[in-house]
Amino acid sequence: MTLRIFPGLLLLALATGTLTAAAADDALPRAKTSHGTPLDRVVAVVNDGVVLESELNAQVAEVTQRLQSQNVQLPAPSVIRDQVLERLVLEEVQAQHAERAGIVVSDEQVNAALQDIANRNKVSFDQLPEKLASEGLVYADYRKNLRREIQRQVLRNRDVVQRINISPRELDQYMERQKNTGNSNSEYNVSHILIAVAQDATPKQLAAARQKAEEVAARAAKGEPFNQLAITYSDSQTALEGGALGWLKGPALPTFLADVVPRMKPGEVSDILQTGSGFHLVKLNDVRASTAKQIIRQTHLRHILLKTSEVEDDATVQQKLATMRAQILAGTADFAVLAKTSSADPGSAVDGGDLGWTTLDSFVPEFARQAEALKDNEISEPFKTQFGWHIVQVLGRRDFDNTATAEREQAYAQLRESRVDEATDVWLQQLRDEAYVELRP
Repeated sequence: MTLRIFPGLLLLALATGTLTAAAADDALPRAKTSHGTPLDRVVAVVNDGVVLESELNAQVAEVTQRLQSQNVQLPAPSVIRDQVLERLVLEEVQAQHAERAGIVVSDEQVNAALQDIANRNKVSFDQLPEKLASEGLVYADYRKNLRREIQRQVLRNRDVVQRINISPRELDQYMERQKNTGNSNSEYNVSHILIAVAQDATPKQLAAARQKAEEVAARAAKGEPFNQLAITYSDSQTALEGGALGWLKGPALPTFLADVVPRMKPGEVSDILQTGSGFHLVKLNDVRASTAKQIIRQTHLRHILLKTSEVEDDATVQQKLATMRAQILAGTADFAVLAKTSSADPGSAVDGGDLGWTTLDSFVPEFARQAEALKDNEISEPFKTQFGWHIVQVLGRRDFDNTATAEREQAYAQLRESRVDEATDVWLQQLRDEAYVELRP
């Protein structure tokens, strides 16, 4: 299983530079080795930052290798280079906006993301550097770029996702429409090409973009590989993935595709579609039915939380919980009473520490692991999480039909995501248009 994660999850680009604009100018003569070989040079100035040739070359090599492994017919090397450079420019623009907004990603956030990556690759956190090295990746660079990607995601969430509001009435109407369309239980594998248009485009620029879209559409109609056309011409963030959007349920399709894709046949390419972000072509690769019913495993838990303070350190708090546990097991104290009088979790203390029926993945990993290992009615030894010290008891487990709740939650996420995709394209185009960018051949 690869450790590389691309858009939609976490795009782990290779190392990027952080020279200032002044340093970029100083870098023009470039440092040389004793043999006179340039060490690095600036390939793009982006406001007061730069993109270095070393990072461009590294990511071009990574993207080329990935596309070859997927048996994608490659365009000319210069096309891939231009697309990668544009992606790096956009990443630098976003990083600068995030820094000006004061968005800081903590070590704990990076470690949590790395732990999740390690879990999905079935290795321990400590084994991750070795696993990365086996794939030709340097742990320090991987960690650095993961931090920057998380920072960009936080920025996108603030500037795009959080500004999309969906009322309960809108959600109800949306779900009703999906029931009537008959595509709510279908999933579509689609690819996409965007010919972007600036918000302040002149009629001449708009006509040029339309002509370019028509030329791409004509080449697709003649049978040219859609993924190669996407790599070559698309202005979307999925260009270097051959335009792949992956499998999407009908309701999760971007709004402007919701009425188009369900009417298409696998292998078919749509007519040109125009939106606020530009001109679009979409190809339907495949269709499949999705499972509607969702049975989830729920666990009924209760816990007692104690926190350290200036007068009570870890050892003291751990011992207090160990004493409580011993009293409960001996029958000289009641779990619920101790939780009400001692627990530092105000949300559950009033209910005797009861956390109700829920899925374990709703808790932080260490808490979930402790609960998972317990038998029914068993009480854990004291353990520590980011919130403090706990003892937890499993009161029961059950399989629960969560279909109705899940359908509503999924519909909300799908409706929001269908609006987010288009809004993100517009947002990125605006950031790019507002930035000072000087490409240096």
